[in-house]
Amino acid sequence: MAERWNTDTGDAVYRSRDAVKNLKIKVRIQRVTSTADISQHLQHQVLSQKAKGDIELETLRSQDHSGDNEEEVVVGWQEKLFSQYEVELYQNEAACQTPLDRQYHTEIRAFNKKGRRNQRVFTYTDHDRYTNFLPLHQLQHNDLVSTTKSRPTFLAERMASVRHRRQERRTMDSSIPKSRIINWDPTEEFVKTSRVVNNSMQTMHIMGDLGPPGKLGQKENECLLATIKTDGSGTIIVKPDFNKGKEHYRIVTEGEKREVWRLTLENVSMTMKPDERDREQNMYKDLYGRHKEYLSSLVGQDFEMPPVGILRYLLHGEIVSAKGFEYDNLYINFFMELPNNWSSLQFQPVSGVTQTCKTKSLGKENVAFFGYPFSFEAFYMSEKESEELIPQWPALYFKVLSLDSWQRYRTEGYGYLLFPAMPGRHTVTCHTWRPVQTGTVSALRRFFIGGSAELEDSSYVRIPGTFKGERLSRFGFSTETTGSVTFSLQCIQQARAFVDAAHLKKRRQKVVDQLGGFSQQGTVCSILEAYQRAHKRLQEARESLPRDVLNSTAQPQLESSA
Repeated sequence: MAERWNTDTGDAVYRSRDAVKNLKIKVRIQRVTSTADISQHLQHQVLSQKAKGDIELETLRSQDHSGDNEEEVVVGWQEKLFSQYEVELYQNEAACQTPLDRQYHTEIRAFNKKGRRNQRVFTYTDHDRYTNFLPLHQLQHNDLVSTTKSRPTFLAERMASVRHRRQERRTMDSSIPKSRIINWDPTEEFVKTSRVVNNSMQTMHIMGDLGPPGKLGQKENECLLATIKTDGSGTIIVKPDFNKGKEHYRIVTEGEKREVWRLTLENVSMTMKPDERDREQNMYKDLYGRHKEYLSSLVGQDFEMPPVGILRYLLHGEIVSAKGFEYDNLYINFFMELPNNWSSLQFQPVSGVTQTCKTKSLGKENVAFFGYPFSFEAFYMSEKESEELIPQWPALYFKVLSLDSWQRYRTEGYGYLLFPAMPGRHTVTCHTWRPVQTGTVSALRRFFIGGSAELEDSSYVRIPGTFKGERLSRFGFSTETTGSVTFSLQCIQQARAFVDAAHLKKRRQKVVDQLGGFSQQGTVCSILEAYQRAHKRLQEARESLPRDVLNSTAQPQLESSA
C-alpha cells in the first residue's frame, strides 16, 4: 500500500504564558528511498560470496553509513547546533572576524573533544547572519515539505525579507522636499515595496543536511525543516505544525536521485505539575489583584468634582467636513476665545490646524472629509451674585484656506461656533464668508498668484473682544458667502450645584442662575414644587376636619348639583 503523507504545511499559531526559552522540539528525519535497501542487499550478497576476499567487503562497508539514514535530535529555543559546513568553517580561527564567529570557534573546539550529538540536523538562530539572508525558495516549504505546488502570496513574499529590510534601513535624505513626502498617485510597484507590515520578531530555523552519506557539509544539500517565530508577547508561530499523531511530512530532495525523507516534529516541552500550575494561577491572581488595588488608589473612590461655585465645561469635538468652497486642498485653522470669568488650563492648547484634505464629489457638491478631533476644557466662575447676569459662552473661530501645487494659499472663508449651552451631543453646520475687493484686479490676483483679502482680527466675524462701544457698524464692508463647515460636538458640564439636590430645591444660586440655558428649567421646577406643597396642605386640612362636618358640607353640594 502507498504510504500516506501529511501535506498541511501551513503556519500554526500558539499562545503561551511561559517563557519561550522552555520550548523543546524533537526533530526526527528518516530516509525512506531504496538507496539504503540496495546497500544492505549488496552487503548480504558480498557476505555470501566469501571467495572474493575481504577487499570488496571493506570497500562496501566504507560506503555504507546506516546511521546516516535516520537522526533524532531535541532542539531548544535559540539553541545552536552546528552543521558540518559551519564546523569546518569556524575551526579555522583566521576565518572568524566577528565576536560571534570567535564564540562559535570556542564552542566547536570544546565539543570536538566530547563529540557532536547531531550530524544532519542543525539550526540557524536569530543571531546568525544566515537567518537574515536565507534564499526565498528555502523559506517557503513549497518545493520540499509538500507534495502540492502552490504559489506564495504577495504578503508571504514581502514578509520573507522584512528582517533584511529592517537592518538596511537608511535615514531619510534631507534634500528631498517635504512636499514630496506624500505620494498622491502611488504606482503598483510602490505599493508592493512600501505597504508591508514590519513587526519585530525573533526567528529560528531548523535545517537538515540531506546530502549523500559521507558527503555532508555542502550548501546545496541544506534543506529548511521548520521555522519558529515569536514576538515576545507570548505568540509562537511554528511552520509546519507539530505532527500530533498525524502522518509524517514528506521531503523530496533535488537532483538525479530524488530521495525521499520523513520529517516528524513533536513538542517535548516539560509540562507543569498540578501543584505548580495551581501555584502559578494563585500568583497571577495575586499579581492582578495588587495591580487593581494600585489603579484604584490612583483613581480614588470619590468622583472628581470642581470647587464650589465653578462650572467645569468639557468639549470633545470633531471637524467632520467642509463643502461649497471654490478651490480644492482645504485645511482649517481654528482657535478658542474665552470671555470674562472663563479660564482654561495653562498647558492646554487653544488653537490648532487640520491636515490638508482633497475634496470628493458627493452629489452636486465637492466635500472635504476631515475627521479631525479636538478637545477643550474650560472653567467658569462668577464674581457677582446677580441673577440677571447671563454669561457669555466661549467661541471657536475658524478660517478655511486652500493650498495649490505651487504652495500658494488662499482664504476661502471665515466662521465661528459658540459652545453649546446644553450638554449632550450636537451636530452644527457653520456657514462662512470672506471679504472681497471690488474690481477684476483682485480676482485675477487671487487666481494667478494666490492670496486674498484677510481679516487682521478673526474675532471680527462675530463681535470683537476689543469692541467697547454701543453699536458696531459694518456699513461698506464687502463680503461674499462661501461654503460651510460641519462640526460634531460632545459637551459635558459639571458643577456641585447639579448634584446637591437640597440646593436645587431651594434656589438656583450663582453658578446655575447665571447660565442662561437653565433659567427656564429652574422656573418650571419652582412652580411644580409650589403646586405640590399647596396640594399637600389641602389634603392635611381635609383630614383634620371631623367626619360629620365633611358629610354636612357634602350634602348641600349634592343637592345643589342635583
